[in-house]
Amino acid sequence: MLDRREFLMLSALGAAGVAAGCSKPSSARSGTAPLDISLTAREADIDLGGVTVRTWVWGDQVPGKEIRLRKGQELSARLANRLPADTTVHWHGLAIPNDMDGVPVLTQAAVKPGQDFRYHFTVPDAGTYWAHSHFGLQTDRGLYLPLIIEDPDERVDYDDELVVVLDDWIDGTGTNPDQVFANLQKTGMKPMETTPDGGVTPTSPIGDDGGDVTYPYFIINGKVPADAQTVDYRPGQRIRLRVINAGGDTAFRVAIPDTTLKVTQTDGFPAVPQQADSVILGMGERFDAIITVGQESAPVVAVPENKKGYALLNLRVNGKAPAVDIDKFVAAVRGQVVLDTASMKPAPEVTLPPKAPQQVLDLHLAGPVNGYTWPINGRLYDPPNNPMGATAGQRVRLRLINESMMFHPIHLHGHTFEVQGPDGSPRARKDTVLVAPLRTVEVDFDTDNPGNWIIHCHNTYHLEAGMATFIQYEP
Repeated sequence: MLDRREFLMLSALGAAGVAAGCSKPSSARSGTAPLDISLTAREADIDLGGVTVRTWVWGDQVPGKEIRLRKGQELSARLANRLPADTTVHWHGLAIPNDMDGVPVLTQAAVKPGQDFRYHFTVPDAGTYWAHSHFGLQTDRGLYLPLIIEDPDERVDYDDELVVVLDDWIDGTGTNPDQVFANLQKTGMKPMETTPDGGVTPTSPIGDDGGDVTYPYFIINGKVPADAQTVDYRPGQRIRLRVINAGGDTAFRVAIPDTTLKVTQTDGFPAVPQQADSVILGMGERFDAIITVGQESAPVVAVPENKKGYALLNLRVNGKAPAVDIDKFVAAVRGQVVLDTASMKPAPEVTLPPKAPQQVLDLHLAGPVNGYTWPINGRLYDPPNNPMGATAGQRVRLRLINESMMFHPIHLHGHTFEVQGPDGSPRARKDTVLVAPLRTVEVDFDTDNPGNWIIHCHNTYHLEAGMATFIQYEP
């Protein structure tokens, strides 16, 4: 076991600002000096691997260039909007000051075309996070990037890191997310047929409806399977995977042939390690896992839940391409009992101190209603109206009550919560949790970061159709 400083000295260090997916810890990026970066939002032609699309990006790539810094370091990020539309940046999972959270109307005015805005804050927690636009449907374009926060005191037992960003892709393929949403609003959706137990089974943990949008491509680190990213390793190397679901409408199962995933973190926070053959990841969720590279090359495979297709990234050994029957493997993954990270136990150091909730807030999730709207508690998101009030310094329980036949990954800004197990025992610390059809999930958090904090479904189309509210409290 090495401490972080020893690991950084002994590892082969990557260059600062490398593309997502092949990053390595870098001592140059983990000092105490503030990190000053620029994000230029613009239109660009992007090659997804033989598929060229016109889309919106930060800089010149999808995902945008990784931001890596250390716990307690200051980040100063200038957003330059060169798009034909308003935009913002949300720092997903970080408990930062409310006015830096990047939610239009609620925490800041949207940044107009041709204007700039500077975000400045100290990153509070180590872990795997990401940044993305929080304006309209821009998350379902290319405006996102991985945000990795290192803990300089962390003791590690792996040789390298691999950031894996999953996405469903439709922009620039003859349509775009705004047109897709307009069509959903125009044609509406029939009420979903109720099935026993919401269609939820041990092998189908979020029911049998995969989403509202049909995507022509699924990608990892900006590449389609036909031209997948390839990373070279030696047999026996231990790799820390940092997996991020940046998708707009798709949950993924993540698996590697003949490889066990030792899952160690979820949404940035450590959990009691758990072995798994595959992990399900809702939109906005992340997990970290340690794997040992085998004697043969193998792909990291992302299987979209209840949708056709897959995405992959190749772990190449000895210069050879993976010899895997990918269709057979995908079919096998679809039939597995999969790990939902919300069921994991939190590591002792991040378990909330035992305390009875002093306030309980119910969020009834419904839809589709009136064609294509997705309300919470019978209302559509309408800031700054209709806040859910809370009091600072309290333990608050959220009861996420899904009355629909669709799964919803619910994300709370500005805080992390502790999922409550069916027996009342504490489960994983997270900021996004999957709520299956006709199920209720309870989560607890402490009101220790005052402001107006949106809580919403991280299905981009459900959010745009109103599935959000906000929690308001003062110091």
